[in-house]
Amino acid sequence: MTSCVAEEPIKKIAIFGGTHGNELTGVFLVTHWLRNGAEVHRAGLDVKPFITNPRAVEKCTRYIDCDLNRAFNLENLSKEMSEDLPYEVRRAQEINHLFGPKNSDDAYDIVFDLHNTTSNMGCTLILEDSRNDFLIQMFHYIKTCMAPLPCSVYLIEHPSLKYATTRSIAKYPVGIEVGPQPHGVLRADILDQMRRMIKHALDFIQRFNEGKEFPPCSIDVYKIMEKVDFPRNENGDVSAIIHPNLQVMLMFLGKVGMQRPRLCPGLENHFSQFPDAWQARQSRCSRAPVVRSIGVRRLTCFSIHPFYIFL
Repeated sequence: MTSCVAEEPIKKIAIFGGTHGNELTGVFLVTHWLRNGAEVHRAGLDVKPFITNPRAVEKCTRYIDCDLNRAFNLENLSKEMSEDLPYEVRRAQEINHLFGPKNSDDAYDIVFDLHNTTSNMGCTLILEDSRNDFLIQMFHYIKTCMAPLPCSVYLIEHPSLKYATTRSIAKYPVGIEVGPQPHGVLRADILDQMRRMIKHALDFIQRFNEGKEFPPCSIDVYKIMEKVDFPRNENGDVSAIIHPNLQVMLMFLGKVGMQRPRLCPGLENHFSQFPDAWQARQSRCSRAPVVRSIGVRRLTCFSIHPFYIFL
């Protein structure tokens, strides 16, 4: 088996909090690290904590004009700066200037973007590229260090669903999402879990930069397939709800069809096109202006070669 070799060490790292202003764990941790960065300091690394959406944080709301975590497409980033632009589009351009430019050699090596959710999903690492061996090795390391606490990996790579995330300006974008936690609230256990995930990630990078070879590994990954709307009546109102046995289950434990016989009328056949899929985030609180759709994901496994840096 041949080894995967990275020729350059990781140097520039950003930790984003407040991309959604009412997801407070990242806001709290980043604010803490801005005051005292000893916890995230690692020799040879330039680690920069950063509040991405300060106006939304101040108002404790998801966003001001539009979702910052969907604003980092090239169209928005290339628009002429103007006060007429939505606040989050202007903020995206500022962040791209500070930590990008996106898709350039000058972009930050890694951005960790910290999120909460009302879904009972536990610890989740979000991967954007299934070919990124470096991040797969990092995620395997984090999962191992977090055990026996479950830590899932969610792949958002899709031919038509494009997210344009805040972290996508980095060469290696990493989403970290931990729940359940109500919006505008801090939970000590959720904070501790996210804090530990960042610690293990930075430890991995430091060991990687020091030349440690990481052995072959495999990880289970939940890959996005589709976003499926709830059944609706002729007026557009939601006409079915999630089965109570799935409402508070862990994010990825509700296999489509498991509880179909007891679902409300209209939902029992709604997922028949995905017989082997898993539903996720089904218990996440809806947000204006629409009720959130159900994410349908397929479980797969990635295996990669040994990985090390050439010193």
